[in-house]
Amino acid sequence: MQKNILIVEDDKFLLRVYGAKFNRDDVKVTLLEDGSEVLNKAKELHPDLILLDLILPKKDGFKVLEELKTDPKTKEIPVIVITQLSQDEDIAKAKALGIVKYLVKSESSLKEIKEVLEEYLSNA
Repeated sequence: MQKNILIVEDDKFLLRVYGAKFNRDDVKVTLLEDGSEVLNKAKELHPDLILLDLILPKKDGFKVLEELKTDPKTKEIPVIVITQLSQDEDIAKAKALGIVKYLVKSESSLKEIKEVLEEYLSNA
């Protein structure tokens, strides 16, 4: 059965890299560049997993998380945060909003990110 991942990242280069790296026959990847469409797209696709940057144009990732986790149609979708924000208060805030994993871009290789995604997809 094909799994769906929604990836939200404002860096166009990283978005293309993630799309190419994670898109497979058994995984469909949908890419978004800003936070404004995430809730509607999540309701439409009901992805198995969302990979979310916190620093986004139009609507920041914390606001997106709040919307996802308070909407009955999306609150159960696991969210993995991948961001440059590495302060303890940012991590605590994201965890309080219900994320399943917090990754700091500068501390995470593409291989590590892929392994984390595969771990959560295998449990979805």
